[in-house]
Amino acid sequence: MNDDKLSIGSAQLYSPAAPAISDGTHALPTAASTDVDASHLTKSHQLLTDSFARRLTYLRLSITDFCNFRCEYCLPNGYQGKRPDDELSVPEIATLIRGFAEVGTKKVRITGGEPSIRRDVVEIIQTIKQTEGIETVAMTSNGYKLGKHLANWQAAGLNKLNISMDSFDADTFHKMTGFNTLPQLLSDMDTLLNTTEIKLKINSILMAETAFENLMDAIDYVKDRPVTYRFIEFMQTSDNSDLFFAQHAQSDVIIDYLTEHGWQPHVRGSSDGPAVEYSHPDYVGRIGMIAPYAAHFCDTCNRLRVSSQGKVHLCLFDQGNYDIRQHLQTGDVQGLVETLHSFMPIKPEHHHLHESNSGIMHNLSIIGG
Repeated sequence: MNDDKLSIGSAQLYSPAAPAISDGTHALPTAASTDVDASHLTKSHQLLTDSFARRLTYLRLSITDFCNFRCEYCLPNGYQGKRPDDELSVPEIATLIRGFAEVGTKKVRITGGEPSIRRDVVEIIQTIKQTEGIETVAMTSNGYKLGKHLANWQAAGLNKLNISMDSFDADTFHKMTGFNTLPQLLSDMDTLLNTTEIKLKINSILMAETAFENLMDAIDYVKDRPVTYRFIEFMQTSDNSDLFFAQHAQSDVIIDYLTEHGWQPHVRGSSDGPAVEYSHPDYVGRIGMIAPYAAHFCDTCNRLRVSSQGKVHLCLFDQGNYDIRQHLQTGDVQGLVETLHSFMPIKPEHHHLHESNSGIMHNLSIIGG
């Protein structure tokens, strides 16, 4: 065994030798061989399909790790250190999206950190939207100063927006995020619904302490609004274990209540994420549940993730990542396409959260969940 950096196609692999964990900047030795037969990788328009016959049509692109909020389950002490100065540039993102579009990506979600922190986020939205083959441009945001951005985001081509909002109670929201901005956020979301064509969803981490109160508020909120309010089961990472064991609630507490009160599940679309959405004939909006600890959660995985430094994550909770930035810096779309295909035999079947193994995911701001 040697300590040379391994490669998949033209991508540098950052992979830990158990039980070490990669910090994403240095290669760690491993005894496992990861050589892949690349003889079939010349078909630039071959759709990305992994070893489990899952078609990958969805890219989640983080454009910054930096976030201005201090959510207790993610960055309770705020973002530590200086904001990175090596975030992907717009030309690099253009190359990235062209490559992904060539292999069948239809939907791109911009994430962070908090993506609105970047002053060129409108240009990024435009760049993605104007790429041939991309049908949907979505973004996840904490909604800070949402009203200021709405018109520009819609004009740039944003189709869908997910807002992270963990409580309808202003004091609880302030406690959870460090910002006393809930009334303004609620007003801005109503403005979005009334003045734009952007499809809105709201994401909330399911916490045992506030689960029932939040569910009641959410049901009331979607009564007359075309919004899906989604609960996300609290996921353990290396940075939040104490809070996880204190506040984790199983998704059944939400699902059981909904089904007992006449809410019916909908079938997921091929480009949708893992949420199961429930509707009720008396309500305009929906309630959703993302349950990563549920059986078969990963069976229909349809996405890859790319970090703001140009590293591919084959799974949110994988043990390593793959640096593709050399392709992005040189505008090498064909090389990127071949490298993406070379990842398909090694994309894992499922995560290992049940084993308290979150891989290199220290907190969810790293790659945007």
